Amino acid sequence: MNIGESTVLEKVRRPTSGARHITLIDPAKQSADVAAQRAMLAVECGSAMIFVGGSTDTPDDVVHATCTAIQEAFELRMFAASQDPTGDEHQWDIPVVLFPGGAHALSPAADAITFMMLMNSTKREFLVGEQVRGAPYIHRFGVEALPTGYVVCAPGGRVGEVGGADLIQPDDGELVHAYALCAKMYGFSLLYLEAGSGASAPVHPGLIEKAATVDGLTLLVGGGLRTPEDVQRAVQAGADWIVTGTITEDASSMDELRERLLGLVQACSD
Repeated sequence: MNIGESTVLEKVRRPTSGARHITLIDPAKQSADVAAQRAMLAVECGSAMIFVGGSTDTPDDVVHATCTAIQEAFELRMFAASQDPTGDEHQWDIPVVLFPGGAHALSPAADAITFMMLMNSTKREFLVGEQVRGAPYIHRFGVEALPTGYVVCAPGGRVGEVGGADLIQPDDGELVHAYALCAKMYGFSLLYLEAGSGASAPVHPGLIEKAATVDGLTLLVGGGLRTPEDVQRAVQAGADWIVTGTITEDASSMDELRERLLGLVQACSD
């Protein structure tokens, strides 16, 4: 649904002042219609990308229904904007990107996928196994792959447990720097530092700073980022993208969600 000719990866890697915000929507946590409503609100608040995924056991039909609902909602908004002389249809040219828990959670309705290696996993399946299983489907679907190094930092949460991650501790700056170098040498374009969904604390700013010293990588940071102050610390440390998801699920109303998202998005550019 891209208006322009650039690929999703080009959009993700495009330099900007400050950081940009991603809203992560877990298909297992709400219906497809509610997910679409939340995605539209996120874009209205300034999110520049939607991730779909998170849970490790969500079946592909649920993921596909969620991606389809979001894409259809964006296309309707884009059409409406194109008919309005004051409308901005480019506002709705927002990538919908799979953030899969495994090869079971794919959809041809997505614009792209974070094709990830969980670099500090102790399990082969998360280093290359799930990727080998999923690659033929991604190729068949024509979904753009975003080569991503994925490193789980303490506290790690559920993803750290399921992924068998040897967690990066707050004082492991040299180790996270080595992982960043390794990601660059593998040819990954993106490096995602993850503290875990709903983590009790975000990725330590010192780890972000060390990873950000490696040129040529676009740095995503997520997990445990609950307040604008959390986001500001991550951005000041060097994050290019901020990923938040749990606050989307926890908000008691759309008004509360709007208020939270506006604060987090604003903090990305403060």
